Amino acid sequence: MTAPVRLPWAETRKGPLVLVNRDHPLRSPLVPDLVPLAGGWPDQHLDRTAARMLTECIRAAGGAGVILPVSGWRSRGEQQAIWDRTLETDGPDFTARYVARPGCSEHETGLAVDLALAADVIDPICPAFPRDGVCGRFRALAADYGFIERYTEEKQPITGIGAEPWHFRYVGGAPRPAAHRKRPLPGGVPGLPAAGGAHRPAAGRAAGPGGLAALPQRGGPLDPARGLLAGQRRQ
Repeated sequence: MTAPVRLPWAETRKGPLVLVNRDHPLRSPLVPDLVPLAGGWPDQHLDRTAARMLTECIRAAGGAGVILPVSGWRSRGEQQAIWDRTLETDGPDFTARYVARPGCSEHETGLAVDLALAADVIDPICPAFPRDGVCGRFRALAADYGFIERYTEEKQPITGIGAEPWHFRYVGGAPRPAAHRKRPLPGGVPGLPAAGGAHRPAAGRAAGPGGLAALPQRGGPLDPARGLLAGQRRQ
């Protein structure tokens, strides 16, 4: 098992290792260097470096045109709108369980993306991203390009979030040559302490508890320009 690496608390508040969840909200909205994702998704944005590495990882996995971005960066206003709409339609208990408060979503950093396997119908809340085939190949390469599967079932007691096999977080690190790549560990990361020094595992994986449980399945056609069905909720 990989030993945790201690980080100064300040290092968890900036850059690709920024920690964002319900216990560690953003004090103010970030201003990431956003670019649209390649492949005809003008309204789906990520941090510039994260976007480039995601494109390279998808290409390396043979997933171009098959692995699709469902949700990338969200503004504070969009997250607030999602929260308000869900609170009105589903009540406080459901909202607290399934929707991140504004300032508490990794999507506000521009470093998180929800991915889906291309299909006639894609659920914008819980998109299908299997563990075999091209999606499995993407997972096997993700850490080599600085991404982790952020929320896994076995780490739910640490993160407080249900398994989200579609949610990937960019945490940085130089890509490794193919000859030196190894299959990444299956998912989760140790949680940060409430105060004091933060920690993360080696090889560029992030840390931290908090966030959302998986939402129930919903279906519908995906709009490539938005990655979201009109009127549908996103966490």
